[in-house]
Amino acid sequence: MHINDIFASDQTTVSFEFFPPKTAADAQALYENIAELETLQPSFVSVTYGAGGSTRQLTHDLVVRLKQTTTLDPIPHLTCVGHSEQEIEEILTKYAEAGVSNTLALGGDPPRDMANYDKKADAFQHAADLVTFIRRMNESGVHPDARGFGIGVAGFPEGHPATPNRLEEMDHLKAKVDAGADYICTQGFFDNHDFLDFRERCELAGISVPIVAGIMPVLSLGGMKRMAGLMGARIPAKLLRALGRATGDAEAVKRVGIHWATEQCRDLLDNQVRGIHFYTLNKSDATRQIYQNLGLRDSSLLRGNG
Repeated sequence: MHINDIFASDQTTVSFEFFPPKTAADAQALYENIAELETLQPSFVSVTYGAGGSTRQLTHDLVVRLKQTTTLDPIPHLTCVGHSEQEIEEILTKYAEAGVSNTLALGGDPPRDMANYDKKADAFQHAADLVTFIRRMNESGVHPDARGFGIGVAGFPEGHPATPNRLEEMDHLKAKVDAGADYICTQGFFDNHDFLDFRERCELAGISVPIVAGIMPVLSLGGMKRMAGLMGARIPAKLLRALGRATGDAEAVKRVGIHWATEQCRDLLDNQVRGIHFYTLNKSDATRQIYQNLGLRDSSLLRGNG
């Protein structure tokens, strides 16, 4: 379903993110978790894409399998890094043939194993360039839907790590939307004030597309440190204090993280968030517990009618 139709039908969207498995054991575990999450009836799910297209085929395989064997509506990520226009065209053509309706256009990170990677050689220098290209493909009639692919882009409530100037950062986001993005999905954050301020700044900048809030529960102290390193996530002092009271007990840390994420979701819903996107880390337990804490059986109780 085209993302605009999803937002038209769902007052509040609920979505999950997966990353493609690299081993048979990982794949088996992922599909078992997907089966459990499918019962929660999300509005859509997204599938990540490795740096420089390193998981390109794995991403495609997972997206197509989700499309063909589940009731889930998959949205594949695409990045600018290391791609020519021809490669992006081939990828999107395959997705169109598989009946995939949407994609998430990202700038992407350079491959970790390429210390001398030269971004200037890429066909797309910025996510806005990729959005423009997808829109051009849409106009060429590559997709069975006359509207072509629905397009999502990333937003950064805590600020983009590569753009310390927050005013300039908003200019970049506006450029992506003006190029044709249909919605914004944010990186994970832990303080709702950051998201609400970001949403207000988007409004002031004339950005009116739906903004979906990214939620990533803290499930371990090691995971929290990785998030802080990879995403530049700001961990609020109150969350750190609560985790400290867990005194290193792994289950207690997980309970604190799930409780914190639950309260984030409750507050976001109270503030009429347009959508909530769960970074599942390919697991189902935390997301299901958040649903239970919110008193939900599945997403249909939350989404209502647009």
